[in-house]
Amino acid sequence: MASEEKEDLGVFKEAINNFLGPITHLLDDDTVSEILINGPDEIFIERGGKMVTTDASFPDEDSLRAAVNAIAQSVGRRINDQEPRLDARLPDGSRIHAVLPPMSRKGTTVAIRKFFSSDMTFKKYVQLGAITVEGAQFLDAAMKLGKNILVSGGTGSGKTTLLGLLCGRIPPGQRIIVIEDSTELTIDYEHVVFFETRKATDSGLSEVSIEDLVISSLRLRPDRIIVGEVRGGEALELIQAMNTGHKGCMGTVHANSATESLTRLQALAQGSDAKVSETALVMQIASAVDIIVQVSRYADGSRRIASITEVDGLDEKGRYQYSDVFKMSRLIKQPDGKLKGTLLPNKLPSFMDEIEDNGIPFSRSLFSKKKAA
Repeated sequence: MASEEKEDLGVFKEAINNFLGPITHLLDDDTVSEILINGPDEIFIERGGKMVTTDASFPDEDSLRAAVNAIAQSVGRRINDQEPRLDARLPDGSRIHAVLPPMSRKGTTVAIRKFFSSDMTFKKYVQLGAITVEGAQFLDAAMKLGKNILVSGGTGSGKTTLLGLLCGRIPPGQRIIVIEDSTELTIDYEHVVFFETRKATDSGLSEVSIEDLVISSLRLRPDRIIVGEVRGGEALELIQAMNTGHKGCMGTVHANSATESLTRLQALAQGSDAKVSETALVMQIASAVDIIVQVSRYADGSRRIASITEVDGLDEKGRYQYSDVFKMSRLIKQPDGKLKGTLLPNKLPSFMDEIEDNGIPFSRSLFSKKKAA
C-alpha cells in the first residue's frame, strides 16, 4: 500500500473512532456485509444475505450528521444542505452513500457496503451451491473461447464476485483492461490494467466517466475489456468493442432476468451522446452479446446462478431471441428455511462443435439427460 493510501486510511480510521462509535463493532465484524442507517435510532445490517435489525443507535441526529460529515471530509468530499447526497469509496474499499434531511424523512440515511478482499474460487463457488460443476465447466469453456458475457442481476446478488471469478479463467498471455466506478474486482491474472472513474472536485479537477475510460481503453491495445458495472452511455462503447474484434469482453448490468438484461443494456446505450438508430442498436447488441449469466439472491439469503442463457440473435420482428443453456430447477423450501434446487442443463449450446474442436472438457451428453423443469 502506497504511503498516501496509508495516510488516507489512517484519517478514515480516526474519523471512525471519533464519530462512528455506535457502529464500530459492526464495521469490524467480518460477518456483516452492509450497514444500513435509517436515522439515528434505526440501524440494520446484512449478514449471510439476510437483513437483521440491531440495537445500535446514535445519540441524536446531530451526532449522526457529524459522523457523515467527518467521513466526507476524510475522503476529500463534502455533504451539506446545498449538496445533500454523498457517494464515495472509502480508503478501505468500502462504499458509502448518504442522504440528508429533509429529503430523508427519518433523518440522515446511510448505506455502507463493506469491501472484502475475495479469495473465492470456482471450487468454493460450487461448494456454496451457487453453481453446479457442469455450469462452471460451461462458463470456463465460454471464457476460453472468448465469448462476450453479460452478468445480470439485482443489487447485492453477487455480480461482481462472479465477474472476478470469470476473469480468473481467461487464458494466459492476454492484456485485460478493467474499468470500474470504484475498484471492487479482485482478479488473479498476470497482465491487468485497472481504471477507476473520478468525480469532479471543488479544486477544479474534471469528471472522468466510465464512458471516457472505455474510449481510452480502446486505444491501449486491450485483448479484453471488463466493465465492472454498465450504468450509462458507456454501454454503447462496450457493445461496439464487442463487435470490433475484442473477443471476451464482459460487464455487469442491473436486471431482474436474462430477458430483461438486453433491454436494459439497450436503454443505457441510447443515453450515449453518439446517436444510433434503434434498429441499428438492436442489431449490434444481438450480435455483440453471446451469453447472459443471471445471478439472483433468493429468499433464504443464498446467491445463485439462476440461468446461463445464450443470445440467438433476432427473430423476424426484430426482437431478441434467447435460449437457456442451463436453468434453475424449481426451488422447494426445506424445514430449515433453505431453498432446495439446482442448475440443470437445458439446451445444447450453439457452439458445442467449437468447444469440442478446441479439446475443452465439456460433454454434450449432459443435454440428453433430464432438462430443467
